[in-house]
Amino acid sequence: MIRPDRPDRPDGTDRPRRTRAPFAALRIVLPAMIVLLGGDPDPSVSPPRSIKDVHAGAMPSDWFLRQRAWPHEEISQTARLAAAEQARGLRALARQRSTAGFWDPVGPTNIGGRIADVACHPTDPNTIYVGAAEGGVFKTTDAGATWIPTFDDESSLSIGSVAIDPTNPEVLYVGTGEANGGGGSVTYGGTGVFKSTNGGATWKNVGLAETRYIGRVVVDPSSPNRVFVAALGAMFSTGPDRGVYRSTDAGVSWERVLASNDSTGAIDLAIHPSDSNRVYAAMWERTRGPDYLNYGGDGSGIWRTTDGGDTWTELTNGLPSGPDVGRIGISLADSSPDILYAIYADASPGEFDGVYKTTDGGSSWIRTNDGALSGVYATYGWWFGNIRVDPVNPNRVFVLGLTFYRSTNGGSSWAQTGSSMHVDHHGLDFTPGSTAIWEGNDGGMYRSTNGGTIWTHFANMPVTQFYIIEVDEQIPYRRYGGTQDNGTNRTRTGAPDDWENLFWGDGFHCLVDPTNNNYIYVESQWGNLQRSTNGGSSFSWIGGDLSGRKNWSMPVVMDPSNPQTLYAGTHRLYRTTNRGSSWTAISGDLTDGPGSGNVTYGTITTIAVASTDGDVLLAGTDDGNVHVTTNGGGVWTRVDATLPERWITRVVVDPLDDAVNYVTISGFRWDDPLPHVFRSTNHGASWTDISSNLPEAPVNDLVVDPQDTDVLYVGTDFGAYRTTNGGASWASLGLGLPNVVVNDLELHNGTRTLTAGTYGRSLWTYDLTFDPTDAGEVIVDVLPPEAAPRLLPIRPNPVIGGRATVRFALSHPADVSVRVYDVTGRRVADLARGRFSAGTHALGWDGRDLGGTRVASGLYLVRLEGDGVARVRKVALRQ
Repeated sequence: MIRPDRPDRPDGTDRPRRTRAPFAALRIVLPAMIVLLGGDPDPSVSPPRSIKDVHAGAMPSDWFLRQRAWPHEEISQTARLAAAEQARGLRALARQRSTAGFWDPVGPTNIGGRIADVACHPTDPNTIYVGAAEGGVFKTTDAGATWIPTFDDESSLSIGSVAIDPTNPEVLYVGTGEANGGGGSVTYGGTGVFKSTNGGATWKNVGLAETRYIGRVVVDPSSPNRVFVAALGAMFSTGPDRGVYRSTDAGVSWERVLASNDSTGAIDLAIHPSDSNRVYAAMWERTRGPDYLNYGGDGSGIWRTTDGGDTWTELTNGLPSGPDVGRIGISLADSSPDILYAIYADASPGEFDGVYKTTDGGSSWIRTNDGALSGVYATYGWWFGNIRVDPVNPNRVFVLGLTFYRSTNGGSSWAQTGSSMHVDHHGLDFTPGSTAIWEGNDGGMYRSTNGGTIWTHFANMPVTQFYIIEVDEQIPYRRYGGTQDNGTNRTRTGAPDDWENLFWGDGFHCLVDPTNNNYIYVESQWGNLQRSTNGGSSFSWIGGDLSGRKNWSMPVVMDPSNPQTLYAGTHRLYRTTNRGSSWTAISGDLTDGPGSGNVTYGTITTIAVASTDGDVLLAGTDDGNVHVTTNGGGVWTRVDATLPERWITRVVVDPLDDAVNYVTISGFRWDDPLPHVFRSTNHGASWTDISSNLPEAPVNDLVVDPQDTDVLYVGTDFGAYRTTNGGASWASLGLGLPNVVVNDLELHNGTRTLTAGTYGRSLWTYDLTFDPTDAGEVIVDVLPPEAAPRLLPIRPNPVIGGRATVRFALSHPADVSVRVYDVTGRRVADLARGRFSAGTHALGWDGRDLGGTRVASGLYLVRLEGDGVARVRKVALRQ
């Protein structure tokens, strides 16, 4: 994650005005979310003023969220929920079609990604739940040997908190909306609280959708129908949907029981294990705009109730107070519940401001001997903010920051530990009755079994957040991608668990020369462009000539007909004809101008070069401009007059006709319908909306199929879709892909494989040659995708004189059979038949038939049947 400058606000700008609210409970009742398919947003909700009006030129600086809100200050939650329901409907239609193929997860599993929360089962040491920042909820029942996603079809995969009912562990609550207030890598807000009564097999939304970001959910251990939620509220606007909420009927209804002002929410909670009327809440005042960040204020502080939330008292004796108090984390020692620890960050820039301890239930506090922790937050404590105390040893305490610290003497001293782990720590929990400690950070999941000294990384969780991906044209199983906080990575073999890091930072655009894959281009944030001439063994900077404003993800593309020619965009377009050794500007400023203050705005976001004529170029910008040139940059024409004023996510040129162009946009509707895909047949002189029945959600990429240019593929914030009629109608593409943001698509035409780069669930591939009807695939019963058996990719494939490993995954125990057929439908081999436990299972096939004779080389079909569902995969055998 980049650490940009973070001034409170531009000089001379006052703190946003706050409206004080009483602390009395405000009763609200929110039934399960109901959004009609395709329904219009609430007409009584007006769109916020345009950022252009409010900030007079100050434009988005938060890359992920701001492009989706622009030109407004906030995303319409109603519109987002409506789009989610539209997507759900299209996925349901895909499940009903027996011709729908399956997406294959291809990793990485060993790189990891941001984990927001961890929850351990109260009685089963092998069962753990993990909430990923934008990847949903994962469950293991074998202590991390395998992880099953359980939340893939819900309206938000951004997770803030996971809570288990300690009296009935089958009951779970998930608070959606990651509460860490990040920079360009901040994710979507959530869509409320979800509840499961069957260990995560199915979920129901139980309200609080407008709270957006949830820092903690806790279940009363004595009266489990009473549930508390720490809600932060919207990040870029003020409002009442924040504070501590309580349900006394297990989520049927909610009441707000602690509120401060319209910019202060709750970020953390702790509950007394035996006197559950005693609850502690950490409140956090935070406001953020396109040109300022204010992560603290008078509203920040710790509050206590002794009557189950009816009344609250602020705890101030020995604790920081005032306008400079930022994010606070709190933890209670279950074995000595009068002992609590609290960690503080200051308001700006977010530096460490102390660990405090109470031994009398919060009535008085003292600062621990925390000098060793002075740099634990660097300057962005709002990104971390958690402290955890061992439930059986009140003297063993862990601080989760940029780095990871432990005290074994109640805060008298602190020492860094876990140096082998990835930085940026967010979640930690303890396995009851065990020595195991589970920790989640920006690099995934770790476990310690010796008190936190030695940690083991789990290289089997596909939660990497990809910005941009690439496929090697010559060796298509070599996949590349730029990721959030985990750099640019690749696999040389196509395996999901052997990805390697090529370059540091947040990784963005990466290119591999299709004619000579020794030339590799990678980029980290703000246009740090590097080139390798030796297949990735080393890199050198080639961006010295690229002056001007650069996007968080500066676009770089290769001329499809001449790989020595590349284009890069700042606020103007640059060209190199010598692989980046030098660059020349071929345009003026193609934007409406810069932002102000610390805002980097007015930048090119996307570039396209025609395959049929390298002089035809398109460029799109973050302020809604689209320009085209047909003479290599000699003359540029602006062609966006009839397009919506939205962030341009992709410009595309038809591979067979350079006059046919496409534009995709980000954003959600506020009042009028908002199409997201447009087509021109005259170099942009006019545009036609071809969005048709696509969900009204951001479209991040578009690929034209060179075999049939009426076939288009798009990656959206709610999955991937395909049209076979030029956009007259769209269908959800395939089955098995989570309801996740698809940031990038790559089509390798030689193998007819489409690869999707997701923001939170790693990479997936889709075989466009596979017709499941020919393979005999049948969907007998429609199950939620997370509940249905999965037949995983067969390795190796092809099998050359060896043995194929056939793996399948079950979310629950089931009777299954696994058989091998030839392409005529004749049964060749039986690999398994019987009842299998939940988890991942591996079988082997040595290429022999039912009689033990080696079969001929060729194509075979492996078929799994179970739970009324059949799954088929191809395997090529070379004997």
